[in-house]
Amino acid sequence: MYRVGVNPQGPVLILVFLSMILAPAGLAATISGPDGLTVSVESNGTYNVLKPDLGWQFEGSIGVALSNLTVGFGADGASGYSEISFDFQSDAPRHAAIRAYSNTPAVLFTATAGSGAPNTFRFPNWTAYPQNLFLLSYSGAFAPPIFGGSASDSPWIFFDSNRNTFILSPAKNFMVASSAWGPNGELGSGISPQIAALPAGFQHQSLLVIEKGINQAFDTWGTALTNLQGKTRPPNDADATLNQVGYWTDRGASYYYRTEPGLNYENTLSAIKADFDHQGVRLGYMQLDSWFYPKGSSAAWTDGADGIYQYTAAPSLFPQGLPSFQRSLNVPLVTHARWIDPKSPYRRLYQVSGNVIVDSGYWNSIAGYLSSSGVATYEQDWLDSKAVTSFNLSDGDAFLGKMAAAMAQRSLTMQYCMPLPRHLLQSSKYNNLTTARVSNDRFSRAEWSHFLYTSRLASALGVWPFTDVFMSTEADNLLLATLSAGPVGIGDPIGGLDGANLLLATRQDGVIVKPDVPLTPIDSSYLNTAQGVDAPQINATYSEFGALRTHYVVAYADGANTKANFTLAELGVDQPAYLYDYFSGAGRVVQPSEAVSAPIVNSLLYLIAAPIGPSGIAVIGDTGQFVSMGKKRITQMSDNGVVRLKVAFADGEASRTIRGYSPRKPTAWADTGSIGPLRYDAITHQFQIVITPDASGTACLTIGHAHRLHPR
Repeated sequence: MYRVGVNPQGPVLILVFLSMILAPAGLAATISGPDGLTVSVESNGTYNVLKPDLGWQFEGSIGVALSNLTVGFGADGASGYSEISFDFQSDAPRHAAIRAYSNTPAVLFTATAGSGAPNTFRFPNWTAYPQNLFLLSYSGAFAPPIFGGSASDSPWIFFDSNRNTFILSPAKNFMVASSAWGPNGELGSGISPQIAALPAGFQHQSLLVIEKGINQAFDTWGTALTNLQGKTRPPNDADATLNQVGYWTDRGASYYYRTEPGLNYENTLSAIKADFDHQGVRLGYMQLDSWFYPKGSSAAWTDGADGIYQYTAAPSLFPQGLPSFQRSLNVPLVTHARWIDPKSPYRRLYQVSGNVIVDSGYWNSIAGYLSSSGVATYEQDWLDSKAVTSFNLSDGDAFLGKMAAAMAQRSLTMQYCMPLPRHLLQSSKYNNLTTARVSNDRFSRAEWSHFLYTSRLASALGVWPFTDVFMSTEADNLLLATLSAGPVGIGDPIGGLDGANLLLATRQDGVIVKPDVPLTPIDSSYLNTAQGVDAPQINATYSEFGALRTHYVVAYADGANTKANFTLAELGVDQPAYLYDYFSGAGRVVQPSEAVSAPIVNSLLYLIAAPIGPSGIAVIGDTGQFVSMGKKRITQMSDNGVVRLKVAFADGEASRTIRGYSPRKPTAWADTGSIGPLRYDAITHQFQIVITPDASGTACLTIGHAHRLHPR
């Protein structure tokens, strides 16, 4: 037969050939996935998932006999699959299916209420599953991690001391889905018990992923989930907030509900823009927080407690309107939004649910206003408590879905602020949801661990994490924000910008030189935290050029222990690397399995592990940037016995210095652009080369040893 599905990103029909095999009555139907994963369903209602290489088994029972037990084959957005489906009669007629994917260790559970049913069926609902594991979930505003906790709207991440991991999460209906323990310790997934009944044809899905490695499990699970939803995962420069440094006026910034004395808001923000110009760093965008629109029954911009009265710029702040101000500032805007105030006229004009609007007419109007005002990104705040709908099966989807559709039609991206875990899951449906705030207001040392663990959840789902605002003088916060691969947003007072610090994060054109993926904890940090071990938090990210991957490692103390211990193999390194201490400039060659033990002298330790390629050379990169091999600076690198680099320059950048390691003095020349003399330290074995661009703003550099060099 043919199965017809609808692409969630549009009306395109997908035809999938599905062969069907009827299982004989009284027998089990069995399907398989990679690495020995098997799924079996017996006609008496028992179902199980087995992962033999880990010795893990998940077993449950429908509780009644099954009919129409069938095996089929097909494909969806995640991959090709085999599937067991069946019907049964419990308190209502229902249909269910279990899908095993052919090339990923994932299992999809589907439950359908054929003619409507009470919300009493959870699927899966395991009575037997791996025991004595550590558990991580996320709970509350900004989705902080909870080790040992089990928040109902979060994915549940279970792992053992060998880092073997399984993740259970909803794969549909994220705004009302719920994972829960049963009265006898059952582990189940379904719809929140606040929903009493399910309509005819209602379908819910849950996803199980089983992997070796905690971070690997996050990646496999998140990719499967976004593929199922049809989301195109945004690159790390997808919009203005991701590509360039920005200025923020939210809580914790210098101009949150206040201006510079003697200046109005327009003049204050224009002076900030002039500060960036004076420091030689281009401002990428300006964020306007909730102060910019009238709120509450008095429609006052100064009202810091109430909801939106009207979502337009307050006339007293922007007499000529927001479009005029944006044109004079000449940078894109990011605009904040709250909930809808009880006294807002919008409540008479549009369909409202809870404290937000679920009417396409409103969202189309707002998106049109923002687009005409030079706004690039819409920030929806207060998602945890006040910007919420009535709790039912449809309104949460309507609120966020109509918002996303209207913004996408006008080419606006979105940021979620104060998200709950369910909002991060919901983001897997929207191509234009690019960023999310995953730490509390005003980024600080106290927020580092929350931010990094929740960055792991957000990034798994194709969302780039945002630290929130800090000051450019705070080098440590700036380093973590840059390594997050998400937005870098500062809030200094006029005259307070630290241009030298900013240029460690960005080029002169304000473009952030960042890693390929967000900085997140390595597996051993999950284990240490779960077990309450006093050990520094160790976090890593990377820049990848084919087989060459440069890793960036940040360690900081989370207790009294200030000695960071790890191996490069834990990062996935399988070749020797030159481990470079960014702040001291010292380095040494390290083997993948070699124990690294490094003291954390100040607030944090920052190391760069540069791979030693076939040439015997390790390119550390441009250490004038925090991310020395970021692709906005080093656009290409290869090593086939000779190293070749392509370096990008912003307008006004006359030269950059490339640093590396070689066991003996190498030779170098510029294929395009030009270089100065190569300087080599015979004691440290480090070299430096100053390189200048050609007329195109790039330079190509070749480095090698004399017996292997053949100039082109």
